[in-house]
Amino acid sequence: MKQLWAPWRIEYILGAKPDTCVFCLPESTEEDEERLVLYRGARAFVIMNKFPYNNGHIMVCPFRHVMALADLDSTETHEIMDLLQRCTLILKEHFHCEGINIGLNQGQAAGAGIREHLHFHLVPRWNGDSSFMAVFDEVRTMPEHLRRTYAALKPRFK
Repeated sequence: MKQLWAPWRIEYILGAKPDTCVFCLPESTEEDEERLVLYRGARAFVIMNKFPYNNGHIMVCPFRHVMALADLDSTETHEIMDLLQRCTLILKEHFHCEGINIGLNQGQAAGAGIREHLHFHLVPRWNGDSSFMAVFDEVRTMPEHLRRTYAALKPRFK
């Protein structure tokens, strides 16, 4: 029997499930730390993935609730691209990663877990990070707790 301990997931399992979009932020910043919001711009924001593929997995989202890239206006598109550039610099500086996957899954057929609200993923990568656990057992290890990563990244977005 294989066991992998992830005690922080109990919050998700037992917690109330939102019936609203998780990427539609309130105007108030009171919940930003709980929601893992790292930065708010004029038209877009940066948020950590609560269920990451790798340490440092963050996302860039427009504030506006849109499903398709073509639905963004040019100011939203430019701010999102600026944030993607800024995020790559921050991730490389903090995590010393050797690469970064940047992706957009538009639509459920493309793999979007939350298809209703457009969001771009940035996932830091290191040579050899697909260890034997991932290759043989389809298991990933997360060397740092999500809240600790948030505390380390948040000041870099000021």
